[in-house]
Amino acid sequence: MDKKKHDSHQHEKKGEPAPQDTVDLAQPPSDADRIKELEEALAAKGLESAGNWDKYLRERADLENYRKRVQKEKEEILKYGNEQIIFEILPSLDNLERAIDHANEDSPIVEGVKLTLSMLVSTLKKFGVTVVDTPPGTPFNPEFHQAMGQVESEEQEPNSIVAVFQKGYLLNERLLRPAMVTVAVKPAA
Repeated sequence: MDKKKHDSHQHEKKGEPAPQDTVDLAQPPSDADRIKELEEALAAKGLESAGNWDKYLRERADLENYRKRVQKEKEEILKYGNEQIIFEILPSLDNLERAIDHANEDSPIVEGVKLTLSMLVSTLKKFGVTVVDTPPGTPFNPEFHQAMGQVESEEQEPNSIVAVFQKGYLLNERLLRPAMVTVAVKPAA
């Protein structure tokens, strides 16, 4: 005899009801309960879907911002990547100009220095280097000029440039080196 029949048989002898197998006697859920459960599950999945969509949109925006930032940095590197080497070349340019200013015009070497200076200036222009415009009488602009001193002058307007000690340069419209200048002030009474 198998064990279930044996247990059932023994309980009958004692007058006790036989223990039931673990059978779920609960009634199956009604259609209304089942629909309610499905609606709740659908609402939960809808919230989860909305959260995932929001995350997706944020990630797309972050990715697009990253792409724009990288593109801008790439353009900056192309535009200003050679700034340091150009900055190091400028003193040589200054020295060639000084050599021409102080040389005897009759010397054949002066012609070679002028040609070298001309080639260097044209090469720098190809890379976006321009001179800061500072003729005498130009108003002093602290964004492009560095005042090395002040000179009393009746001929020049106050706060205008009197003389240039060293030319200033721009690299693609960004200041590379300010022009070193003297500035006019009103004469003392």
